[in-house]
Amino acid sequence: MNRHEGEGNVHILLLEDDVSLALGLEFSLKEEKYEVTHVSLVEECKEVFEKESFDLALLDVTLPDGNGYDMCKYIRQQSDIPIIFLTAMDDEVNVVLGLDIGADDYITKPFRVRELLSRIRAVLRRKGKTSTGNLLKSGAIILDLDRAVLKREKEEVPLSAQEYKLLLILMNHPEKILSRDEIFDLLLEGGVGFFEDNTLSVYIKRLREKIETDIAHPEYIITHRGLGYKWNKRVVRE
Repeated sequence: MNRHEGEGNVHILLLEDDVSLALGLEFSLKEEKYEVTHVSLVEECKEVFEKESFDLALLDVTLPDGNGYDMCKYIRQQSDIPIIFLTAMDDEVNVVLGLDIGADDYITKPFRVRELLSRIRAVLRRKGKTSTGNLLKSGAIILDLDRAVLKREKEEVPLSAQEYKLLLILMNHPEKILSRDEIFDLLLEGGVGFFEDNTLSVYIKRLREKIETDIAHPEYIITHRGLGYKWNKRVVRE
């Protein structure tokens, strides 16, 4: 039977027996607002696939009770959801085999999480899954993730790369106080490099000047003295 793609968050099936890698992937995917079901065995994967609806599958190739190729064939008998192989085998024969049996893409271990996220977005777009959360909406603010564009009251607002990354971090954690250290860690994870403490204050000020109606009484970015900053409104991903 064919699977019905969900209307809300994209639901990802992750088949990976490396526990530490799986935990890291699951955390990163959930940070991007994907729903994730992780399994480590082929038989377990088949069971959850029969019970739940998925929009994309990430399949390891070498597994304790079989391989990802068999799972790919199993999925293709019932569904056309995108499939990406996670493989340590990057020789041409294995790559071609994976694509020939119905996979949409493959990524070779070790890989960067950001590259995987980019591959996921790409195959979802190719498959026409437009409800992947490419817009963040909050009050009069719209952040277009595909184009890295901010709109306020439907007017485009120019942002520097660092301003965009900082705004994305805040909007990805709505109504939660983020400490300066947490923000620094997330910025560094994004490849920003060294980020001084006073520089963060400057960027917060610049963002407020671009999004707030009244800088003296901000409604989006709130300072909690001694604790950090909070995006103070609900964020909807569309």
